[in-house]
Amino acid sequence: MEIELLKKENTPENVINHCKAVYKKAMKIAANFDNVDTRLIKKGALLHDIGRSKTHGITHAIEGVKIAKEYGYSNDVLNIIERHIGAGITKEEAIKLGLPEKDYLPQTLEEKIVAHADNLISGSKEVDIDFVIKKWKKQIPDSNDNIKRLIELDNELIKAFEE
Repeated sequence: MEIELLKKENTPENVINHCKAVYKKAMKIAANFDNVDTRLIKKGALLHDIGRSKTHGITHAIEGVKIAKEYGYSNDVLNIIERHIGAGITKEEAIKLGLPEKDYLPQTLEEKIVAHADNLISGSKEVDIDFVIKKWKKQIPDSNDNIKRLIELDNELIKAFEE
């Protein structure tokens, strides 16, 4: 159903492939946890970039929420879409980026899983955290806080389960 919705909204094919890859990665991460809603993760992962049917800018998450809301998706899915960018965006960072003034930090386990799965997929290929850190250092001015949150997310969701 979510793939059909992406197509109906004219989401570019490469973005749809990215969303499918994020879904697969999110399910791998979710397998580490007993208390996770995999149906919610599936919806959130597949729809996290639906806003890219309107813009590829930072506001794609907000656009995505508007679209998903029109189709009657619940707040838990809307929150995943809104909070998936990077390792989250603080209220202060949101103001600097021109986003509505509020926190966009993933809060629930499902939100964190989708956000981090998105970090670990570049295009439709899986990448490691070092790749993401290098990319962010190039792209994000004053990226230290973002990278710190990224590493904390990785520690919580992945490193804690490695032997």
